[in-house]
Amino acid sequence: MIITKPRDWARIHDNLESVGARKVFIVGCGECATQSETGGEPQVLAMKSRLEAAGYEVVGWTVGEIACHDNATKRELRRQAGSADDADAFLVLACGAGTQSVAEARPATPTFPGLESAFLGNVVRHGVFEERCSMCGECVLDRTGGVCPVTTCPKGLLNGPCGAMWEGRCDVLGDERPCVFVRIHERLAAQGRTAPATLPPKDHGRKAKAARLDARGGARAKGTDSGGGGAL
Repeated sequence: MIITKPRDWARIHDNLESVGARKVFIVGCGECATQSETGGEPQVLAMKSRLEAAGYEVVGWTVGEIACHDNATKRELRRQAGSADDADAFLVLACGAGTQSVAEARPATPTFPGLESAFLGNVVRHGVFEERCSMCGECVLDRTGGVCPVTTCPKGLLNGPCGAMWEGRCDVLGDERPCVFVRIHERLAAQGRTAPATLPPKDHGRKAKAARLDARGGARAKGTDSGGGGAL
């Protein structure tokens, strides 16, 4: 799940003013941003009120099922063609991918993000999210008991613990959370497994930019291995 947070209002205002927009169409997202409570219907309506209070006309709004689905977003904006065509700008309360889907669907109209994409997160409980994956393209979870050291260590270490770890606790997080490398050792021990002495350096070339996955098959991009069924 992509976790988002509201963008600074001053920046949103400056974006709209930079193109002389007076009529705005708001696009939310029924998936991640709704779960994060940043781009669902209540947040879209709150943004509508804020824009109107600032003197803008909100010509329409929608909360699509999945904002980052290119074709679904195009269909939704076609369905909303009357009001969408009248907009000077689109304001998207979704992740960066959702913003780009709207921009692709309406390339002639300025499109601005209303949220900041914070991280890829797990849902811990309602309203609480935790970053656990950096989407590095070279996963080590098979060797670390399902705990990612790079993402969950505040220092981003692949191998540890660092010299500041004390009594199993992280020196950055204090008593909040145990050192991730202690967690890895304890989890592997509970499974009757041994933690690796060191993990080899990451091959950052395996994370191709810009990434593309074709689940239907096809040629693989540079830096990916030969396994799997698609292109990355």
